[in-house]
Amino acid sequence: MLTHLSIRDVVLVDKLDIDFTAGLCVLTGETGAGKSIVLDALGLALGGRADASLIRAGADGLGVSAVFALRRKHRVFAVIAEQGLSSDDDALVLRRSVGRDGRSRAFVNDQPVSVGLLRTLGEALVEVHGQFETHGLLDPGTHIEALDDYRRSVGDQKLDQACTVAWTAWRSAAEALHTAQDTLAKAMAEEDLLRHNVSELDRLNPKPGEEAKLTETRALMRNSEQIIAAVTEARAALIEGVDIEGALRSASNKLSRAASQSAGRLDTALAALDRAAIEAAEAVNELDRIVAGFEVDPAALERAEERLFALKAAARKYGCTVADLPTVADDMRNRLSAIDGGANRVQALAAAEKTARDAYEKAAKALSAARVKAAKQLDERVAKELPPLKLDKATFRTVVAAKPETSWSASGIDQVAFEIATNPGQPPGPLAKIASGGELARFMLALKVVLAGSQARAALIFDEVDAGISGATANAVGERLARLAKSVQVLVVTHAPQVAARGAAHWRVSKATRAGHTTTKVERLPDAARREEIARMLAGDKITDEARAAADSLLSGPLS
Repeated sequence: MLTHLSIRDVVLVDKLDIDFTAGLCVLTGETGAGKSIVLDALGLALGGRADASLIRAGADGLGVSAVFALRRKHRVFAVIAEQGLSSDDDALVLRRSVGRDGRSRAFVNDQPVSVGLLRTLGEALVEVHGQFETHGLLDPGTHIEALDDYRRSVGDQKLDQACTVAWTAWRSAAEALHTAQDTLAKAMAEEDLLRHNVSELDRLNPKPGEEAKLTETRALMRNSEQIIAAVTEARAALIEGVDIEGALRSASNKLSRAASQSAGRLDTALAALDRAAIEAAEAVNELDRIVAGFEVDPAALERAEERLFALKAAARKYGCTVADLPTVADDMRNRLSAIDGGANRVQALAAAEKTARDAYEKAAKALSAARVKAAKQLDERVAKELPPLKLDKATFRTVVAAKPETSWSASGIDQVAFEIATNPGQPPGPLAKIASGGELARFMLALKVVLAGSQARAALIFDEVDAGISGATANAVGERLARLAKSVQVLVVTHAPQVAARGAAHWRVSKATRAGHTTTKVERLPDAARREEIARMLAGDKITDEARAAADSLLSGPLS
């Protein structure tokens, strides 16, 4: 609920602080006393349009703050959290300042925010109904939420979840089908090219590591003559002119004859000579094998170079390295396989999507049926509230209609509209377009009384809901406001004593002029002063004993 309103330098208010209570809060005062200033100031704190003309004469700017005490589960805290704002307790402070230059600043719990966010929070916290300002249920977009809140308060609360779950499953299945269809369509569009490319790569048949091997082979072939010449010269150096192996064997034989008398001192040298002889023989044999293994074939070199050129040309064509060609070929084969099996997959996903859609439609139709049932109950209850409010010729109806499939959502397939007709024979139409100011406020009161307990607003404001009525009708308005205030805080600006007498708390708005300076003040009335104020509302400027007696009679009635 709204617990405190602080106003600084707004029109005729220089400094004003009001502490509100729960239940029905009544504001009264003579015409022109400044009751609208209080509502305008509150509107600024709730994100309403700022106007520098509201700044009190002589002041540099205005400031307004509104404090709300809320349950922690209230939806505004989720909005605040999404914006990264802190809120340490259950209190929420909305603040607004406006300078002479028209520039406006907004704050939530002393943290700067956009005016748009302030307005969003304000609309979630307070709903205003009056002759000249009203929002909330006048917005058709809120009607389905209001009906659903009422439906859940009197019936099954699991239908919404079932519809949401079914919607999520259907959208997931539809997305999977769309993706598969898109993939298949793209694959089929390039099928001929894929088959051509796969055939080309199959003919090329690239092998892992082939490029390195071909590069090495080509290098050997290009230098084969130089390599063979070097090997031949090396072999000749080993065997021509000097028999190195024979010399090593001869030296070994000569040492061997003296080895037995050397006490082992020749053993190391003998072993080295034997190894050298063996290595020399192996070197000659290896050189012979190298020469024998070299094939100087210009045609083979040409084939290797052509193969390398073909591999590199394919790599350029497919935008990869030669080493990646086998992987590219496998990828294209897999895409062809997807085309071959894609139709079957799309068919299976289409069947799954249809099953999910059918499940959603079933859940949505069950929810729709519950809405129609709740709408009928709502219409009947609102109809009972209208005659006492001098709306006995009016009718109210809740229209539940199917939305086009493109507008289906997790909340179902329905669109909801509250419609009224104020006179017999008149076709029902939107609330805001059919009813006059006073009628509209009373319609809203009747609807709010029926919806009491299912609404999430922290406070409801009715501005002169009693306009144009008196007597029994005003008493009916007061009784309904008091009844509504049992479930939500209600602030009412009224000229009807029958309404004022129902208040749980009463404030009087008045003007005073001192030294040529006029200010508006708001004071909470104790019981005696409240009696006088209601007597004034009954009698006018001259309060009589009869008016006081009538005030006592009103005040002795049941209060909120």
